[in-house]
Amino acid sequence: MASRPAASRLGGAVAWLGGFFAVDDDWERPGRGVSRGDIALTLLIGVVSLAVLEMMRGIGNLETVEIGPWQQRALVAATALPVALRRLWPLTVTLVATVGYFALTTYTPPMASLLSTQVAYFVVILGGVAWARSRREMLLVVGGIIVTMFLWLVWGFAVGNVLTDTIVEDDVRGWHLPPSIAAAGMMATINTLFFGGAVVGGQAAWNGARQRDRLRQQAETIAAQSDELRERAIVEERLRIARELHDVVAHHVSGIGVQAAAARRVLHRSPDGAHQALGQIEVSSREAVTQMRDLLGTLRSVERREDRHAPAPGLDQLRALTQERSRLGLQVSLEVVEDDAVLADVPAAVGHSLYRTVQEALTNVARHSTARHARVAVRVQAEHVEVEITDDGRPRGDGSSGTGMGHLGLRERAASHQGAVEIGPRPIGGYRVRLRIPLERRPVARPEHVGAAR
Repeated sequence: MASRPAASRLGGAVAWLGGFFAVDDDWERPGRGVSRGDIALTLLIGVVSLAVLEMMRGIGNLETVEIGPWQQRALVAATALPVALRRLWPLTVTLVATVGYFALTTYTPPMASLLSTQVAYFVVILGGVAWARSRREMLLVVGGIIVTMFLWLVWGFAVGNVLTDTIVEDDVRGWHLPPSIAAAGMMATINTLFFGGAVVGGQAAWNGARQRDRLRQQAETIAAQSDELRERAIVEERLRIARELHDVVAHHVSGIGVQAAAARRVLHRSPDGAHQALGQIEVSSREAVTQMRDLLGTLRSVERREDRHAPAPGLDQLRALTQERSRLGLQVSLEVVEDDAVLADVPAAVGHSLYRTVQEALTNVARHSTARHARVAVRVQAEHVEVEITDDGRPRGDGSSGTGMGHLGLRERAASHQGAVEIGPRPIGGYRVRLRIPLERRPVARPEHVGAAR
């Protein structure tokens, strides 16, 4: 039973280490070559190490070293070289530096005790943790080095050479701890701070680089999304303008065509009728130019938006639209299954799309159908508003089929409001266009006569 808590604690410690060193993070820190700063640091450590080495020689601390002076200088200078290469091959350089440090400590202890040599080894370990490509490999390599180092210290205490090198005098008065315990505690503390500082500092450097890379990626993503949204807004605006131009031009030009044909037919036998048709052509052309001018005014820059343009037509102008079509020869009836107060609550953008739908449908009836009558129905409910345009004709057989741009515009308008559109022939004859657009839920006080009207 006691083994389970121990196993649980061990598993928790392993999980904590994995989280601290981000072993599950697949991100690889981009490699970096030897920089000027690395070269400068390497030269500084090498020069300081050589200078301290000569000072130690002068006071006689190197008398026990068996290799010659030039070999000593070369060995000390070589200990600084891994500092310059720690970013290129982080773990390999760390292993090589560790082997070299073990060799110095074993065969030339005075040279291993140089502060500059220890600083170089500290920087190499920190660089190995900070620049390792794989966090798992780093944890295995650096963890193996630390475990090996502490086992080596334990072995040194066991055989006695570390203890005798640490304690200068066997008979020391006034100690509160036995010399062996004090020496072991001191060595453990120094090495824990040394390796712990290098590992924690290296991991902090890696975490900082990871965070900077995340911020860079987020900034790139935000910039890309902003560009995409900007392009999408431009495309949507172009589509909106194309729909508006199509609706305005098709409506008025088709009316002009009808009036021109009527004027041509009655030109000789009824000059007054021809004169009236030409007058209507003039009115329609002026209205087309006015609406196109108002529409194109939306393309002006922000600085010129203070110019006032006519408001976009909405449901309140449907009656005028149907009357205009009736004057052009197509008899259009309008049925509004709601009172004017509720119609006023329909959003302007929705009302404008419904108006353009009716305009496009009536234009298609006049251009592509033999119908003499058309019916426009507007229905407003709490959940949605819809318009339905029906006629009693058949498609013309004179090849006057359209390009499909009008139907495409109707579907785009429906999609822009999350609505639905139905376009096609009716089973009983004629054609039907119905657009339904959802509305935000709102309390609607319906008059009692609405149900009867339906």
